[in-house]
Amino acid sequence: MYGINQRCIYIKKMSQILFFPLQKKKKGENHPSPNFNQYVRTQGAVTDQVSRRQVRIYQLYSRTSAKHVQIQGKKVTATAEDGNVYARLFVETDTFGSRVRIKGAESGRYLCMNRKGKLVGKPSGCSSDCIFTEIVLENNYTAFQNAKYESWYVAFTRRGRPIKASKTRENQREVHFIKRLHTGSPPFPNRDLGKHFDFIRFPATRRGKRNNKSRTSAAKKE
Repeated sequence: MYGINQRCIYIKKMSQILFFPLQKKKKGENHPSPNFNQYVRTQGAVTDQVSRRQVRIYQLYSRTSAKHVQIQGKKVTATAEDGNVYARLFVETDTFGSRVRIKGAESGRYLCMNRKGKLVGKPSGCSSDCIFTEIVLENNYTAFQNAKYESWYVAFTRRGRPIKASKTRENQREVHFIKRLHTGSPPFPNRDLGKHFDFIRFPATRRGKRNNKSRTSAAKKE
C-alpha cells in the first residue's frame, strides 16, 4: 500500500512538471498579435507634433492644362509656365505617412480647400482643409486628396481653372499631376551653388613649419 501511494505521488508531480509548461505555451499562443497596419493608419491620420518636418521643393504639372499650379494670393490656378516663381512650391510633411501641406514659395500662402470645394490660398496652413494626401496612381500620376473632405481632390480644367472638388473622382484626368523639379534659380541659401569652389587657405602653424624644414633638409642631404 505504501509503495502504491509513493507511486501515485510521483506520477502527480511528474504530470505537474510536464503539463503546466504546455499549458502556459497554449495561453501565449492564444494572445492576439498587434495589428501594425491599423497602427500606421491611425498615426497617419494625426498630425505629427514631434518629428522634424521634411520639406521638398518642386512644381506640380497638371495633366489637363499642360501648365503648372501656382498660388498668387487667394487665387489658385494651373496656368504657370515652367520655371515661374509662383509655380515653385514648398511641400511640407504633416505625418510620417503621405499627408502634406503645399505652400507657394513666392506668395507664402498655403493651398487649401473651403467647404464649397473651391481651392484658395490661405496665409496659415494649420487647419485640416489645408492638408492633402499624396496618392500615387497606377499610371504614375499623383493625386491630392483633401484630409478634411476625403472624397474631394485637387483638380483643374484645360484652361487651368480650379474645378469644384465635389465633382472630382480619382480616375479623372483633371486630378492627375506630375511632380517636377523647378528650373529657376535655387532658393536661398543655395544661390551660390553654381559658382567656382575655392579652397580655404589657412596660415601655416609652428608644427607645419617644422615639418617643412625637416623635408627641405632631407632633400638637400639626398
